[in-house]
Amino acid sequence: MNLFQRCFSIIILALLIVTCKQADTVSLTKHPNVILIMCDDLNDYQGAFGGHPQAHTPNIDKLAASGVRFINAQTNIGLCNPSRNSLFTGVYPHQSRNFGLDTKSTKQLFKNNKTIMEQFSEKGYYVMGSGKLLHSNQKHLWDEWGVQINNYGPFAYDGEKQVGHPSVPQPFRSIGDIDGSYAPLSDIPKFKDDEVKGENVGWTYSGKDGKVFNYIDETNRDLLPDELHAQWAAKRIKEMDVQENDQPFFMGIGFVRPHTPLYAPKRFFDMFPIEELKLPVIKEGDADDTYYKCNYPVERTKDDKWYTNTSKGQVYSKMLTQSYGNNEEEGLKHFLQAYLACVAFVDEQVGVVLDALNDSQFAKNTIVVLTSDHGWQMGQKQYLFKNSPWENSTRIPLVVNMPGVKPGTLVEQPVSLVDIYPSLIDICNLGNHNRKNEEGLPLGGYSFKALLNDPTSDDWNGPKGALTAIATDVVDYNIEAQTFTYRTQEFRYITYPDGSEELYDLNNDPFEWHNLANDPAYAPSLSELKKQVNEIINGR
Repeated sequence: MNLFQRCFSIIILALLIVTCKQADTVSLTKHPNVILIMCDDLNDYQGAFGGHPQAHTPNIDKLAASGVRFINAQTNIGLCNPSRNSLFTGVYPHQSRNFGLDTKSTKQLFKNNKTIMEQFSEKGYYVMGSGKLLHSNQKHLWDEWGVQINNYGPFAYDGEKQVGHPSVPQPFRSIGDIDGSYAPLSDIPKFKDDEVKGENVGWTYSGKDGKVFNYIDETNRDLLPDELHAQWAAKRIKEMDVQENDQPFFMGIGFVRPHTPLYAPKRFFDMFPIEELKLPVIKEGDADDTYYKCNYPVERTKDDKWYTNTSKGQVYSKMLTQSYGNNEEEGLKHFLQAYLACVAFVDEQVGVVLDALNDSQFAKNTIVVLTSDHGWQMGQKQYLFKNSPWENSTRIPLVVNMPGVKPGTLVEQPVSLVDIYPSLIDICNLGNHNRKNEEGLPLGGYSFKALLNDPTSDDWNGPKGALTAIATDVVDYNIEAQTFTYRTQEFRYITYPDGSEELYDLNNDPFEWHNLANDPAYAPSLSELKKQVNEIINGR
C-alpha cells in the first residue's frame, strides 16, 4: 500500500469508526455462528483497503471499520478453482498439487480432506450456502442450498450462442462472452443483421438452457444472480431469527462480481463517469525487468507446456489498447469504469446480507468473514487479468468482524486464504482434524485468532510472509515447474521455474517498479526470503 493509499484508507476508516458502535463486551459462545462472504476477482478497490480513490464500497468499509482488517492478505493461487479448493480445505496448492483447472487433483483433495463445511456439520452446525463458493458447486456438502443458477449471467446472446457484448469494440470483444464483455444492463445487446443467428436475441441468463433475462428498464427487470443470492441469505436470516432453535449455523454466500462479464445496473456505471476516472499509476516500460512473460527454461521446447496460458494478461492488455485506437488510457478507462461499477454493485449485495444480520438476534454471536479468491491487475506492467505474481493480482480484501474485537483493528502481518480454515475451527472450537483418511493432507495454514485481539501478538505461529502459486492450465505436478511469489511486510520475492527471480522493496517501492534481485545490497534479503519459501514448501 503506497503512502497516498494508506492515508486515504486511514481517513475513511477514522470517519467510519466514529459512527460505529463500540465493541460488544459479551463473549462469543463456544460455537458461534459464521457467515462467510466471498467475492470473485475482487482486488483492493474498496475505501477500507485504499486500492482506488474513487471506489464506492460503503458496506464493506463499514464492516472493516467495526471489525479487523488484514491489509496484507494474499491469495494462495491466482485462479478461481484452485484458490477456492485451498480455502475450503485449508490445504496449500503445493501440498495438493492442485495448481490449475485440473479435475484429478481436485477430486483427490476432496476425497481425502474435509471441507470446512463438513467440519462444521460434524460439530452440529446447520450448514447452508448459495452462490459461487467452490468453483464447481457440490450440493452434498451442504444441509441446504439456496439459489441454483448460472452465477456469471446474464450474457449477450445472438440467438445461437453466448457472445461478446456488441458494444465492446474489436478485437477485445472477440475474447468472448465472459472476459471480453462489459456494459450496463441498459445497453441491451443489439446485433447487426448478419450477426443474428436465431431467436431471443439480447440478454440471456444462459443461452445453453434457453433462459431469457428480461430487461425493460432499471425498475422492471429480472434480478442478477448476486441479487438473488443476497436476498436468499437475508430471507434465511430473518426466518431463523423468529424460530426457536439454538443450533448454530454456518452460512456461505458467494458473489460472482466483479468477475467478468462486467455487467451491472446502469446506476452503478453512472457513479463513475469516464471523463472523471482516475487511472492506476502505471510506469512505462515497467515490465522490462520482469520475467513473467518468459517464465520457462531457456531450453523450453514445444512439448513443454507448463505455462501455456500465462500470457493472457498481456494479451488482454494489448487487445484492449488496440480496441480504442491504440489509446491505452482510453481502453483502461472503459474497463475500469465497468470494474468499479461491479465492485459498487457487489458492495450493495454485501449490505443486504449485513443489514439482515444486524437487525437479527444473531448480530451478537456471529462471526462475519469477507474476502475474495484473488485480486485483479488493472493494466500495471501491461497486464490485465488475475493470476500474476504481483501485488494487484495476489492481494485480497480480508475482513473479520465478530463481537468483542476492537473496531478498526488493523493487522499488518501477511496472512492468506489457507489460514481462514484453521482460524475458524479454532475460534469455533471444532478441533483441528481435517483429514478423512490416512491419505489426507495436513492443514497448511495457521490460526490468526490471536491477531484479532492483538495485531502484534507473539501467538502467531505462521510464517513471516504469505505464499502464492501461479496457476497453470496444463498441470505439471512437479514443484520445480511452478512459479511462486512471496509477500512479507517488507518485500515481495518471486521465483520462476528457470531460476529467474524478482525482488521488490515494498517500503521504498510500493508499486513494484524496481526489480532488485540482482542488486548486491539486497543479496542477504534475497537469500533469507528464498529460505523462507523453501521452508513453507518443503517443511509442512
